[in-house]
Amino acid sequence: MANNEDIHHISFDNKDIFLIGTAHISKASAETVRKFISEEKPDSVCIELCQSRFQSITDPDKWKNMDIITIIKQKKALLLLVNLILSAFQKRLARQLGLNPGQEMIEAIQAAKENNINLVLADRDIQITFTRIWKKLGFFGKFKLFFMLILSIFSKEDISEEEIERLKSEDVLTAALNDLAISFPRLKNTLIDERDQYLAEKIRNAPGGKIIAVVGAGHIPGIKKEIYKDHDLNSLTYIPKSAAWIKWILWAIPIAIILIVISTFRVSTPSGINQVSQWLIWNGSLAALGTVMAAAHPLSILTAFLAAPITSLNPLLAAGWFAGIVEAIVRKPKVEDFENLGNITTFGDFFRNRVTKILLVVALANLGSSVGTFIGGAKVIQIFIDTVFS
Repeated sequence: MANNEDIHHISFDNKDIFLIGTAHISKASAETVRKFISEEKPDSVCIELCQSRFQSITDPDKWKNMDIITIIKQKKALLLLVNLILSAFQKRLARQLGLNPGQEMIEAIQAAKENNINLVLADRDIQITFTRIWKKLGFFGKFKLFFMLILSIFSKEDISEEEIERLKSEDVLTAALNDLAISFPRLKNTLIDERDQYLAEKIRNAPGGKIIAVVGAGHIPGIKKEIYKDHDLNSLTYIPKSAAWIKWILWAIPIAIILIVISTFRVSTPSGINQVSQWLIWNGSLAALGTVMAAAHPLSILTAFLAAPITSLNPLLAAGWFAGIVEAIVRKPKVEDFENLGNITTFGDFFRNRVTKILLVVALANLGSSVGTFIGGAKVIQIFIDTVFS
């Protein structure tokens, strides 16, 4: 077994470290993992999972205690939707190939448990990875990412041959965000390189003299390079605060819109009324359109329409939050909706489940409101110029 080309041996600091590079769509990889751990009986087994993904695998009932309204208020709706989209991608792939998602990780967990071996969750928390990616994107980059994620829900249910081939050497997280990495090459550092460093540091510091690490084959070269270096986990998990100038801009834009409207009213009341009308129509209509696309309740649609023109003038608020809370109150999720979150795989599932429908209401209402803000703002400026300079 030790001669298996997927197993890489590293001697470092009086430790024997074995990296098992798994192909996430291979039954042979899962079998290799269990057999090698059982034969070698290491002191620690490291797996390429964070706590939240570990819970998803080992505790299918974790969704039952979720409070969807609290998630919206804590501004975590988009993050939860992203997690569910990635989970659906993985489950569609597994179903298409007749495999259990994350089977090699499950085998590693079970083998460690059966042999009383210390288990180390070696990957960085997925929420931290996404947040660090989000922080590095500019406004239009965030908009593009948001749009790509929403579109992925509406994409075909089968996984392409190209994606399947990519998963032979990449983990699901990297493969699912491959288009993002192509669109934003600088994010490769956050999505892949930083995780290689984090994995390497957790593996090299795992308890005991013999360590087995189960990771996606695509991480092997990076880990082998980084494992001889010291890495500060605090810096790799630090969430940078937004620059002060960004906050100023977020407030400056709505203030400028208000001042432009006031200035227009002083010159021409009809033009000022036209500005207000354009702002209300574009913001409200496109936010409402987003909720319609999410098949929201009429009250949620009305809420999005009324809230968007106001929330667009306050960076601390978002129309989707209000629409989502109304949707959660009017169409309160049932226990079975939470129970079935782990079984969502298709486009239809996202709309049949009340929890994911609420998340879609939040996301699509915010997307519509963002587009409406740009168009409505452009109309306000155009009317001002026409009025003052004509």
